[in-house]
Amino acid sequence: MNPIETHSLTKRYGETTALDSLEMSIENGEVFGFLGPNGSGKSTTIDILLGFIYPTSGSASVFGIDPTENATAIRQRTGVVPDGYEVMPDWTGRDHVEFELDSRNVDDDPDALLDRFGLLEDADRVATGYSRGMRQRLLLSMAAAGEPDLLLLDEPTTGLDPNGIRLMREFIRDERARGATIFFSSHRLAQVESVCDRVGILNEGSLLAIDSIDSLRNAVGDNTILQVSVDHVPDDIDSLTTLDGIENLEVSGTTLRVQCAHGRHLDALNHLDRLGATPQRFETETASLEDIFSAYTESETESSESVVESPVETPL
Repeated sequence: MNPIETHSLTKRYGETTALDSLEMSIENGEVFGFLGPNGSGKSTTIDILLGFIYPTSGSASVFGIDPTENATAIRQRTGVVPDGYEVMPDWTGRDHVEFELDSRNVDDDPDALLDRFGLLEDADRVATGYSRGMRQRLLLSMAAAGEPDLLLLDEPTTGLDPNGIRLMREFIRDERARGATIFFSSHRLAQVESVCDRVGILNEGSLLAIDSIDSLRNAVGDNTILQVSVDHVPDDIDSLTTLDGIENLEVSGTTLRVQCAHGRHLDALNHLDRLGATPQRFETETASLEDIFSAYTESETESSESVVESPVETPL
């Protein structure tokens, strides 16, 4: 039994369709990235899975349970980082974690949970005095309570600084290692790309694609950009484009940019060596998750982060 299943899941608000016939199956123990710009239907999906709202048509199940029939049983086994959560006035960080333990009827050490996310020293402070990043780490500590079978993370990196993002990534990897299933909803593509096994691309309520990042990259064209510095550019450099899998060549001074089919950049380097243009150093870039997303949606994402894959630079 898969932790999450949806079949023809549809939600309408009057004439507005928030979700349109969503078909999705999330496997045990995987980290699934649910991608889409703001307003694409990501939070609506999570609210249906938790039983906060009901679908217009179609169905959803979590652990084989229909959220419209027994949402309480689902929530007891699920840790949630909601988008836009407001902390309770006059409650400390410890109060929030203890409430989470009681409401889900699970046993855990509040101090250990707070310490895991760097909040133990501030555990007895009123949480309304926390910074935005501290509040987000508090939500992560609450979600981790009782080692839930499923984690639903809705924009979990909101407000986090680089150290907070590192803690979040470690948390996801640790939870996956113990066997939890993680549903990671976000429009911040760089964070999804770093931790997810598979991704689904949602736009205007419709699921456009669902697969591993590598498979989606292959589907949109798995080209590699090779940028290489040479000691000089030979007169017959254009012969490089006659090789199989070499699609484009740009020359700027002694720097070459070559578009290659997957795995063909070594052929290009060897050919340069035969031409007597000794490569000094090179770096490669492959399609990022932002490139993949844009290819499917044909529009710019609302992510403010650059997600171009970090070049691999190799001195020769």
